[in-house]
Amino acid sequence: MKKNRSYIETNEVARSPTLQTVLMVEKFIDKNSGEYKKTDLFNNLPRKVMWQTFQVIMEYLESINKIGYDKEGYVVYLWNPEFFKKIKDRSAINL
Repeated sequence: MKKNRSYIETNEVARSPTLQTVLMVEKFIDKNSGEYKKTDLFNNLPRKVMWQTFQVIMEYLESINKIGYDKEGYVVYLWNPEFFKKIKDRSAINL
């Protein structure tokens, strides 16, 4: 059985994105949730980034459950800070 390796693990050329770049991509996805597939999103970013760097950012955001993909492959922003504020103080949830 093959283990599913991440883009970061298999690509030695991948660049480490700056926090500013990660936040720029995340903010763009939040504002345009469900409008773009991955490649279109990359081509419409406000600032250009290398494809490898973009791949690392997308994998990171998906791994922390901030983004996901719908059944057609559109990138969807999942993080909901208002909901988190409501539930963070509940005793049944240990965060």
